[in-house]
Amino acid sequence: MEFKIFNMKKLLHVGCNILDKKGTLPFFFDDSWDEIRYDIDASVNPTIIGSLTNLEMIESGSIDAIYSAHNIEHLFEFEVEAAMSEFYRVLKSDGFLVLACPDMESVCKIVIEKGLYGRAYDTADGISISPHDMIFGWGRVIRSGNPFFAHKCGFDAKTMHQKLSNANFMDFASFVTNTDFTLWAIARKGALDNTPIETFAKVVFNGIM
Repeated sequence: MEFKIFNMKKLLHVGCNILDKKGTLPFFFDDSWDEIRYDIDASVNPTIIGSLTNLEMIESGSIDAIYSAHNIEHLFEFEVEAAMSEFYRVLKSDGFLVLACPDMESVCKIVIEKGLYGRAYDTADGISISPHDMIFGWGRVIRSGNPFFAHKCGFDAKTMHQKLSNANFMDFASFVTNTDFTLWAIARKGALDNTPIETFAKVVFNGIM
């Protein structure tokens, strides 16, 4: 059974956890976007419960944008291709994908400088995050009994772009934030007038780029 989508400007918030679109890119995904919250964890009350690798309840070509922050690294490397293919399938011809994950190039530099358990950065709540957390998953949450936070693969810009290319996305761009060393990537399924992807990225990532 497919989850039918009829209205325009649909945002599929993949791996939403407890967040809604206000916790995504609020400068871009404002009230004009209709959000579908999607997560494998039923306890966060998503609109749809499901895995990144199988979006079978989402109709093909029905989504305007996908936002997936800190989810793709929770898959095994061999599962990433299936997830990317599903993202591509459900997007409209002019739809786009936003991904975020730890930047492994930055993490490796921090390990060399500070060690595996050194301080990489602090969360907004003042909790220290180590390179070990960024590579293997947030330790304190995993220890509390939530295995969904474990990491199973990693990316730098080059590998992320290759995965997007393999999934047939037309063009893509990425950047790394220097506060929490997150790799942000944006990819378009098809042409969006003549706007270069770098220009489009600056609009979507207004406030963080």
